Amino acid sequence: MSKITVKTQPIAGQKPGTSGLRKKTPVFMGPHYLENFVQAIFDTVGTVGKTFVLGGDGRYFNDRAAQVILRMAAANGAKRVIVGQGAVLSTPAASHLIRLNKTDGGIIMSASHNPGGPKEDFGVKFNMPNGGPAPEAVTEAMYKRTTELTEYHILEAQDVDLGTVGRHALGDMVVDVVDPVADYADLMESLFDFDKITAMFAAGFRMRMDSMCAVTGPYAVEILERRLGAAKGTVTHEVPLPDFGGMHPDPNPTWAHELMAEMMGEGAPDFGAASDGDGDRNMVVGRGIYVSPSDSLAVLAANAHLCKGYRAGLKGVARSMPTSAASDRVAASLGIASYETPTGWKFFGNLLDAGNATICGEESFGTGSDHVREKDGLWAILMWLNILAVRGESVEAIVKGHWAKFGRNYYSRHDFEAIATEKADAMMAALRASLASLAGRKLQGMEVSGADDFSYTDPVDGSVSAKQGVRVNFTDGSRIVYRLSGTGTEGATLRVYLERYVPGPDGLDRDAQEALSPVIAAAHELAGIEAFTGKVAPDVVT
Repeated sequence: MSKITVKTQPIAGQKPGTSGLRKKTPVFMGPHYLENFVQAIFDTVGTVGKTFVLGGDGRYFNDRAAQVILRMAAANGAKRVIVGQGAVLSTPAASHLIRLNKTDGGIIMSASHNPGGPKEDFGVKFNMPNGGPAPEAVTEAMYKRTTELTEYHILEAQDVDLGTVGRHALGDMVVDVVDPVADYADLMESLFDFDKITAMFAAGFRMRMDSMCAVTGPYAVEILERRLGAAKGTVTHEVPLPDFGGMHPDPNPTWAHELMAEMMGEGAPDFGAASDGDGDRNMVVGRGIYVSPSDSLAVLAANAHLCKGYRAGLKGVARSMPTSAASDRVAASLGIASYETPTGWKFFGNLLDAGNATICGEESFGTGSDHVREKDGLWAILMWLNILAVRGESVEAIVKGHWAKFGRNYYSRHDFEAIATEKADAMMAALRASLASLAGRKLQGMEVSGADDFSYTDPVDGSVSAKQGVRVNFTDGSRIVYRLSGTGTEGATLRVYLERYVPGPDGLDRDAQEALSPVIAAAHELAGIEAFTGKVAPDVVT
């Protein structure tokens, strides 16, 4: 067993996005590609004498990448690595292990909701000692390091047995293989009233949880079926597979279509939920009603005091800029602060660490709280179950009651995928060039009140993040946001966010796409989506 230094050279394009570096799996499997990026991480954060967490969502190449990362950690002088059994950890569970063990950070192998398999997607990101994704200053330093590398360090050694819980030696480094579920499940039990939820299931409450052949399967089975007593078979697609069973592990109405069909059909369960590839996203569905992520965040914030871990109240609510303003109205009613940040969970980290916010959410099916520093799919699902158990009402009754009190923010996101990057960039450049002249312009009977390119100044550390999305506001409270996603691996994804507020009491029960139709038409007209991209309709509607 010896440490070797391998000569290499910079590989172009290793720039992390909002959630680490994501590329096609064959790219990561190419010569030196994974090793270069991991060495850049270690060079940036330092490794000598440090302890890290390592795990991933179990997608194709997860197991091999874990062995490479372990051998590189040992060669770079790390003291200890805590690894999920089988090299598997959900992203929120990894965040919890970092915080629980007070480690120096962790490496998470995941491309989140992106498909997995030999020709699909893979990703690597670094989370900081607070358990949250590395901030921009750190990811920029990692990227800069990738442009300078001339060598990386790795140990020549046999694979570590990651299939068995226990302690192993790898050179001078300790590898602790741990149960990936137990500590996380214990954390959930400390936050929610498991006795009340158990009683609800015992009284005949029925649920369907679609884990989409992804990482949350074992977590959901342990918590829902074993600890809470939900009927066996409540969790479907519960076995994580390297290719997610051919599924697209993104919990939205398009990709979780089996769940949607069941929840909208005859004899539907009382509650439905789904999670994504690495367990940080969630979708919530009631019998006959889909709950948008923006509405879900608002409902959770309004009812959090009903749950054991949040009875003292919330310090504040934070949302990403593209997320609807529904949670802002809840925060105002509670007399607490509300925050609007750029997209990317790392922007919530400072607010949570500073005690400014307790609950955070993104419209992209991500919700969480200060219990970890990642969004957390099962956490959100369990909070919904806790609220249902305490209130004794249906999902539909709770959501419609919320609208009656606060008004409804009709909301949708339209995704235009795999657009040629140069065409997407040209469209955004044209939009940005038009911003100063948009005020007063009328589109589809609506008048533009103002438009800007969202810039965020962090209230904790003063850092500035510019060009975070083009916002177009109308005098009637409607809103359009245009943004290019940083989570894809092929071409560009244009996300168009559409919002229209109706205060009620009438007009709260319309189909969202119908209610938003003038906003949708205005969005296409204003940006020239068809002219720039060739697309007349979105690929995914959520």
